Amino acid sequence: MKLFLDTAITDEIKHGLELWNIDGVTTNPRHVMTSGKPFRTVIAEIAELFAGTDKPISVEVNPHLTDWKAMAEEGRELAALSPNFVIKIGVSEPGFRAIRELTGAGVRVNATLIHSVAQAWHAARSGATYVSPFLGWKDQFGEDSTTLIRDVRTMLDNYGYASQIIASALRNTNQVSASAVAGAHCATAAFAVYADSMKSPYTAHGEAIFRDSWDKTPTE
Repeated sequence: MKLFLDTAITDEIKHGLELWNIDGVTTNPRHVMTSGKPFRTVIAEIAELFAGTDKPISVEVNPHLTDWKAMAEEGRELAALSPNFVIKIGVSEPGFRAIRELTGAGVRVNATLIHSVAQAWHAARSGATYVSPFLGWKDQFGEDSTTLIRDVRTMLDNYGYASQIIASALRNTNQVSASAVAGAHCATAAFAVYADSMKSPYTAHGEAIFRDSWDKTPTE
């Protein structure tokens, strides 16, 4: 399962590249706002960090757009800015039409805000490179998210769709683990989620025991 970092903060991305060997980045309008930088500025900075690699950077079109032609036009414009850019399109009737238009023009698309197998199916048959089922919000509002990734993977495999699953909006280590077990091709989560996923209180407990033993053992 590939590790994508869900952020537009360049310091986090630099850390992820150096220490975690991240496979790509996903951004959205909220992440760009949090970065404190203008949209075009921050995506250009992120693109520079990935120059010379084939690692994807998901960049979202203006979420106010509701006409598929306008979505596709902006998507083509953004894709031309960097070979790493994958265009994020929110799933909807005009969104699926825009996905078909963009993929037909050779532009990679990440179909985002997916909350059902049916939405993932529409995106896959439209040619999306990635489909992004969101887990965090489903859990937040009392729905079981654990089966969504598994069911989307089954659907893709049943019909031979080439789309890859990005397990998205992961809020904790358990969701990262569950996505891996369910067969997601990629996971995307915030910096803090991945940092937590590398820890365990049991590991820390064991390290404390080993350090104490080391200190009490003669070296000669």
